Amino acid sequence: MAQWITLQEALDLVQNNDMIVTGLGAAEGQSFLSSLHTIAHRVDHVSVTNCLPMSHFPFLEEQYKNIFEVDGWFYSAALRKMHKNGNLSFIPNHLHLAGIKRLAHKKTNIYVGSCSAVDEHGYVSLSMSNTYEKRMMDAADIVILESNKHFPRTFGDVEVHVSDIDYMIEVDYLPPVLPEAEMNDKDKMIGSYIAEYIKDGDCIQFGIGGIPNAVANALMDKKELGVHTEMLTTGLMKLAKAGVVTGKNKTLHKGKMVATFVLGTQELYDFVNNNPSVMILDGNYVNDPAIIGLNDNQISINTTLEVDLTGQCCSESIGSTQFSGTGGQSDTAVGAQRAKNGKSFIALYSTAMVRNPETGEKEEISKIVAQLKAGAAVSLSRNDVDYVVTEYGVAALRGTNIKERVIRLINISHPRFREALLDEAKELGIIV
Repeated sequence: MAQWITLQEALDLVQNNDMIVTGLGAAEGQSFLSSLHTIAHRVDHVSVTNCLPMSHFPFLEEQYKNIFEVDGWFYSAALRKMHKNGNLSFIPNHLHLAGIKRLAHKKTNIYVGSCSAVDEHGYVSLSMSNTYEKRMMDAADIVILESNKHFPRTFGDVEVHVSDIDYMIEVDYLPPVLPEAEMNDKDKMIGSYIAEYIKDGDCIQFGIGGIPNAVANALMDKKELGVHTEMLTTGLMKLAKAGVVTGKNKTLHKGKMVATFVLGTQELYDFVNNNPSVMILDGNYVNDPAIIGLNDNQISINTTLEVDLTGQCCSESIGSTQFSGTGGQSDTAVGAQRAKNGKSFIALYSTAMVRNPETGEKEEISKIVAQLKAGAAVSLSRNDVDYVVTEYGVAALRGTNIKERVIRLINISHPRFREALLDEAKELGIIV
């Protein structure tokens, strides 16, 4: 049976060389991590593995770099800030295998995460995520959960009895929110292009950002959509509230919105609370391309940072500098194309404003390029790209040869760069 302890008693459990794993996004153990730096004087070589952390905790600061090491499955702003300290490293992964492969490499000593309040039957819900959390709990020497009355009680594969928890801390903080990204004109154009390809009854998956929000907004006139997604977003919640999402035509988990984690606004958290239409399941299952492919008419919608003229997508780094992560992009893109009538969309703006290192001034560059930046990570192979979308249109790449790809991608690049892109493709021998 779980033992209720204080935060300080939980911190006292940490020993030299321990590997601590925490939950994804809103599922991280905020109170524990907020105070982890206070034991820096008595521990050494403690590592923390996280994914999309929502807060910049003190232990991440440079002064603790010789005590705490951090490994991240997906960078957020908090990790990008500490990258220069030298005690942070990225774990390359496809999200559905992140936990499994990590456990094959390193032993988890302590798992710490958040959960809902204990119910009358002695159960808590892991609430916001089961991407890898339950697997890590099963493998850890010590499991510490922060029980929080403000966290929603979700269903699926997130229920845990207190007898399977070592220690619990009663906490009282609001779950971190991810505000809705503002939609601009480019987002709306891209959203409208993608919406034209989505039919009534299709099953959809969205990622984070203004473009997915714009797609959701453009789908308000659709009917009987289903949801099988890595991340349950505020945009998907709005479609469900509007009656657009019903799941009646799903071939897998009919009538249910399936996800592996929840992250968004407080309205989203209120929506998933005690909502039997939402299933939070193991990430190894939800994001498995073979499972995704069992959903007829599955549509995957993700974003990227840069695409080369052969279709390679860099969605996680700026050159060799890690920016975010592969996450479930490859999982969902490949999975959607395995589905009967499935489609995968990769969206991006045609240009970006970046600072010229020589002049110090910002200049517009093309995000469709002849070659990716030196050291850029290929998040989605050109073999797995289906549709690429910018504010200038849609490039259908499935089954196309390199020359066809070059022409189609140039046609959706910014007009200002099209001639130069064609010239560069010829100079590099991509086409003749």
